[in-house]
Amino acid sequence: MSEEKNAFREAAIEAISDMAQHLPLDCELLLVACRPGKKDFDLVLPSPESNLNNALDALRQNGLSIDGDNAYKRDLCDAIVGTLAFGAQDRCPPPEGHWAQRFWDMGRESSANTAELVSALDLVSGCLMDALAGRDLPPSKVGLAIATSAELLAKQTV
Repeated sequence: MSEEKNAFREAAIEAISDMAQHLPLDCELLLVACRPGKKDFDLVLPSPESNLNNALDALRQNGLSIDGDNAYKRDLCDAIVGTLAFGAQDRCPPPEGHWAQRFWDMGRESSANTAELVSALDLVSGCLMDALAGRDLPPSKVGLAIATSAELLAKQTV
């Protein structure tokens, strides 16, 4: 940590204690210092009782939006996309109760849906190839292809 940043940190810690004494008991205090475009001075100093989620909620209520570009949002989106991919591959599930579980489940469902659609397409194309080749088509094979395709198409519109 640079000498300048360390000096500011020490002064800020002392100031947080002084400021906290003047807050209502149910208030939380958090100090953030940053130098836009650089990470050399980023500093987040919560008071012992503060909760960073509450601080984020307060920032959002005061106009912070998800439209701006920052590393946190990029990393979060990367985590979601990766979780969707892991779900589609049916590997690396998140721990039970983890926020990413729903994205893993979505990836899993999407992959299962794709597999069902490919299977139905295989049945239909097999019937078409047999018909074009002049081969005998048992009604049961045609019926299965039609029923399977209709069922999957109905699922897609729900």
